[in-house]
Amino acid sequence: MSIQASMSADSQVLTISVKGRFDFGAHQDFRNAYERSGLTPSEYVVDLQDTDYIDSSALGMLLLLRDHAGGDAADIRIVHCNPDVRKVLSISNFEQLFSIE
Repeated sequence: MSIQASMSADSQVLTISVKGRFDFGAHQDFRNAYERSGLTPSEYVVDLQDTDYIDSSALGMLLLLRDHAGGDAADIRIVHCNPDVRKVLSISNFEQLFSIE
């Protein structure tokens, strides 16, 4: 499992990429990815292209990111989900809270 964060050149978009299992073991790294940047981007992108597993603690981490980013006003996109990850997000009704592409 690894988590990488990258900020766009104009500091408007923070992309967080999760590789491997997205579970409780990723909690601190995921939180650091959006808190330590010190910047307040207008958009967050969570790239799950290389994520092969997601559990309830990962769902909780996404909700914490949403709170950090402004709650209902947050602009967060979850992109590149494989069918298994997409199913977990769908069952959890996360389409109501996030833009899932």
